[in-house]
Parts: sequence; structure tokens; C-alpha cells
Amino acid sequence: MTADTAPLDTLRDHVLAMPAAQTLGLRLDRIAPGEVDLTLPYQDALSVRPGQLQATPIFAAADFAAVAAAGTLLPPGWANATIDCTLKIVGPAAGDRLVARGRVVQAGKLLSVAEARVYACQGEEESLCATMLATARNVPPTPPGQRP
Repeated sequence: MTADTAPLDTLRDHVLAMPAAQTLGLRLDRIAPGEVDLTLPYQDALSVRPGQLQATPIFAAADFAAVAAAGTLLPPGWANATIDCTLKIVGPAAGDRLVARGRVVQAGKLLSVAEARVYACQGEEESLCATMLATARNVPPTPPGQRP
């Protein structure tokens, strides 16, 4: 870990420590300032029918990717949380995994807006299955001795 990558490594550790991320089996494939790519493997428990994931894991992949992308631009010690989002499912989530690519649209001090595109993947083939526009609330660190 270098000084340049330390905040991104901290973000990776924070996201992957979340119980929902662990339950979904999320993998963060790429983190860069303003960008996050992640993978959600297919699981029968998350499917609507064999080989096709239902809307909830699609939403989760998009949300994690978009809001984590916004988190890459926060100062050290800050956190963020989704306060609003819109998901548009444009195709079936059929395949062996979902790949969600989150990108920052506008980073602000109080609010940040990010988008995600979610692809259903089978082998090397990708097919767009959803898009999301999300707003995240940016939360500064709590000063010592104060309640959050």
C-alpha cells in the first residue's frame, strides 16, 4: 500500500467488511478516483429462475458500485451513504455473474451523484441489464468525544 493508494485500499476494506457485501459475495475488481468496478457472482439463492438474478441483487450491485465510486473522492475519514437512487432494468440478469461499473457524475461537499451500469455476463459476453443514478450523503468524521 502506498500513500496514493491507502485511501482506496481503506475504501475496499470498508465495503468488503459490510455484511451485505459478504452475503452477496461482492468482489471489487478495480478502484480508481471516481470509479469502481465490481463483480457479483450468480447464486441460486438470489435468482428469480435458474440462471437469472432477480432485481434485488441487480440493485445492490449498482448501489455498491455507484456509492463506492463516490466514496473514492472523499477526504480521509469521511464516509457516505445512499439517500436516493433510481434503477432502470433494461434486460435480464442472466449469466454467471453481474459486473457493475460505478462512476462519479458530480462530487460535492455534502452530496455526490454517481451512476452505475450493470452488465449480465456469461463467460466473456456482456449484456447491459440495468442503469442507476444515485445520490450519496457525504458524512465527515465524528470528532473525538462527540456522538455521531
